[in-house]
Amino acid sequence: MVKSCAAGKSFPLGATPYEGGVNFSVFSQTAVGVELVLFDDARNPQGERTIRLDPQRNRTANYWHVFVPGLMPGQLYGFRVHGPYDPRNGHRYDPEKVLLDPYGRCVASGHYSRVSAKQPGDNAASALKSVVTESRSYDWEGDAPLYRPLSQSVIYEMHVGGFTRHPNSGLDPKIRGTFAGVIEKIPHLLSLGVTTVELLPIFQFDPQDAAPGLSNYWGYNPISFFAPHSGYGSRSDPLGCLIEFKDMVKALHRAGIEVILDVVYNHTAEGGKDGPTLCYRGFENSVYYLLEENAREAYADYSGCGNTLNTNHPVVLRMIHDSVHYWVSAMHVDGFRFDLAAILSRDQSGRPVPNAPILSDLESDPVLAGTKLIAEAWDTQVYQVGNFAGGNWKEWNGVFRDQVRGFIKGDHGMVGNLARRMLGSPDLYEHHGRSAENSINFITCHDGFTLNDLVSYNHKHNEANQENNRDGTDNNLSWNCGAEGPTADPEIERLRNRQIKNLLAINFLAIGTPMILMGDEARRTQRGNNNAYCQDNEISWFDWSLLEKHSEILRFLQQLIRLRGRFDTANEGHNLSLTEFLRRAEIRWHSVRLDEPDWGDDSRSLAVTLKSANAEQLIHLIFNAWWKPLEFQLPPPLAQSRWQRLLDTSLPRPFDIADAIHAVVCVEGSSYCVQPRSTLVLSSEASKPREFGGWRKLR
Repeated sequence: MVKSCAAGKSFPLGATPYEGGVNFSVFSQTAVGVELVLFDDARNPQGERTIRLDPQRNRTANYWHVFVPGLMPGQLYGFRVHGPYDPRNGHRYDPEKVLLDPYGRCVASGHYSRVSAKQPGDNAASALKSVVTESRSYDWEGDAPLYRPLSQSVIYEMHVGGFTRHPNSGLDPKIRGTFAGVIEKIPHLLSLGVTTVELLPIFQFDPQDAAPGLSNYWGYNPISFFAPHSGYGSRSDPLGCLIEFKDMVKALHRAGIEVILDVVYNHTAEGGKDGPTLCYRGFENSVYYLLEENAREAYADYSGCGNTLNTNHPVVLRMIHDSVHYWVSAMHVDGFRFDLAAILSRDQSGRPVPNAPILSDLESDPVLAGTKLIAEAWDTQVYQVGNFAGGNWKEWNGVFRDQVRGFIKGDHGMVGNLARRMLGSPDLYEHHGRSAENSINFITCHDGFTLNDLVSYNHKHNEANQENNRDGTDNNLSWNCGAEGPTADPEIERLRNRQIKNLLAINFLAIGTPMILMGDEARRTQRGNNNAYCQDNEISWFDWSLLEKHSEILRFLQQLIRLRGRFDTANEGHNLSLTEFLRRAEIRWHSVRLDEPDWGDDSRSLAVTLKSANAEQLIHLIFNAWWKPLEFQLPPPLAQSRWQRLLDTSLPRPFDIADAIHAVVCVEGSSYCVQPRSTLVLSSEASKPREFGGWRKLR
């Protein structure tokens, strides 16, 4: 059989179709033998054909390659790699295990068993299989990146499966929880006014990496950096998932919505020393992973997931580069959010270093010009918020999340912190040429309480995770408003709605780019679970009936996004984002008395007046986290103008926020009684105020 194959070539890596056949190339520097196994039936324990690569003919330096005539896209394949099993020296070769291609573009997973990949013995019948793909035939119909500035963006963090998997999603069961399902719900995203979806991991991951009876739902355990997760496809053919992902991206772009991928280049599903052999450890364990220097059988673990990818090794660095290039060039995504990105700053000994090669390379890469790069700027030991690499890297602002939560909760000493967060966290970002656009502002994300649970629970309730409630953080900065969990008390429910509105208002009125969590627009609950990574069920899914039940919050958020968009063209002839408007504004701070801000630890309130650079508009904001009403002095409005109330979270719908039907209300007098735990926004314009319905949306 070997004689019927050509030697092949070392580049490109992976499986590449050509006229007449397919070229395969993989990296392994210490292996003594490599076999390519071809499958027609993924359940076949032997494979239909095994091709042994000749080290003399089919190896160039550290790359093993072969050209197999007659193969076409859709072909299933895997590798067996021979070499020493010597963990003490970092080697874990196991030729009984069929391995995924590290550069494989598609994965067949229908008969996969994680258990068999961990135990001794041949696992060919239950191994993941790579699939030969060909992307040139897909018709993108002129699709191109949108390149929307982050200052004009609103990000919606979304789980592809959980977005539409609930039975009440109204979708055909065949497409619930899939890329195709997302397409059907684009009208909802448009009705909200979001401009960008940030998808939780969609690289092929291992759902079986969880306790018995549970599923790894979030997907932060990748096993391929090039293949979309097969579980998010609705079609039965092995290439269907790939096509559906492209269809989703194209449809979102047509709707004006960008696509950011949450990517995990810091660890894999192979876990620690007792984990399964699926791919990387079977090809070259000591290259792909950081190993403990004095105990090479042990994995350095800066991810909290059992292993750490050796991101600044040249081979791994190249793989990450090739991966992001692929998703941008071939799959048309608009950006990436790098999970535990501080790990990318670690050298090959695991030590954090300034100017790590991979970070500077990604930032300066011409292929990625205009692509959004967002860092979760921490790992289990390092916290780099405000100090992450380069000006092109944006950051999840965890400080914003924690301090805004603390202020709204009523904690001591939060007023000064709130002022800094509202101004784009200058204490974090106004150095080394960085700007407020570096800050991705959020109150909630997939990791932690939902917005509903933040105001409904004092403590986590993670018993369903089968870890005796030990997992997940205890530092939630939450307040249940008087009752733990669901309640029929109307007063508590009104207070919870008000607190949610306060949190949303600060998030959308602050300088930076706001991000919201899937379902927060409808008070989605996880029943107090703040670590629902393993809950692929109604604990995590979007319950679409909540849109009607909590329509007050839905409407408030819709109008709040429009309010933010108003500043996009606040003055005729100007094109200013809210961030730019606030950056240029003249700022005056107050307490209940004008120009006398109270920065003390016991203060629970703050007011600020913003005058536009052209002096044609005033914005006055008041934040009262005190549990009593406070009478605030108001500055005079502009000449021949009056204060217009845009937002007051203490008021019931529809008076809580102005919209096209319930127009802005004029405010008379020199003071305003701001109710307990509420937020007020007033506006005064020199020219005649426009109707709310004429405010422009984010482009």
